[in-house]
Amino acid sequence: MKAASTRAAWVAALAALVATGCGGAARSPGPSAAPSGAGAGLSAEEFEAVYRARLDSARQRYTAADVQFITGMIGHHAQALVMSALAPKNGASATIQTLAARITNAQQDEIATMQQWLRSRGQPVPEVHIEGTSLMVHGAEHAHHMPGMLTDAQLRELAEARGSRFDRLFLQYMIQHHRGAVTMVNELFATDGAGQDQDVFKFAADAQVDQSTEIARMELLLANLPAEGGMP
Repeated sequence: MKAASTRAAWVAALAALVATGCGGAARSPGPSAAPSGAGAGLSAEEFEAVYRARLDSARQRYTAADVQFITGMIGHHAQALVMSALAPKNGASATIQTLAARITNAQQDEIATMQQWLRSRGQPVPEVHIEGTSLMVHGAEHAHHMPGMLTDAQLRELAEARGSRFDRLFLQYMIQHHRGAVTMVNELFATDGAGQDQDVFKFAADAQVDQSTEIARMELLLANLPAEGGMP
């Protein structure tokens, strides 16, 4: 629905340009200009062609850094799914289970969005396969080296934890993980020419705000957990 309304807005804007004589395709200065109303306007098919041409042009604004960022972030998000899936299995508190479910829902949607971004630009699309704590992201092997990614040892430690011990580790490691995502965004925007694609810019900017906000919430939850051993 949003895409359709956007296209309609583009077509309406182009039609207005032609109708007022502001569109370069609608007028030809000099004595040879066509009389008013004598075929000066564009057809619906021509409007559609202009709209699609501009969409294609916009899709060419991405850089290799944008592709690497999106590809790496798919793998990064996938590890958050692995971590979050452990919460109900490992006796996490209701608060942590709710947090894990929210992270799962948000990052599954974002993975799908990033995969579509790559697909629409003819780029290789990483496929995510999760079995327990085993994560395979075909086509994004370098994601394992992204900032904030848990090591195999950390994942095992989290998988073996139960109850309040799991809650503490989950918050500590997810804070680490989210901070890594913020670092990735900062590195993207620090790269010359990167982040100019409208979709990449919006995704990265939203991720920075969302992850930073969630870090603050998790730090508060962590500070309010009982100390190790159950003592306040």
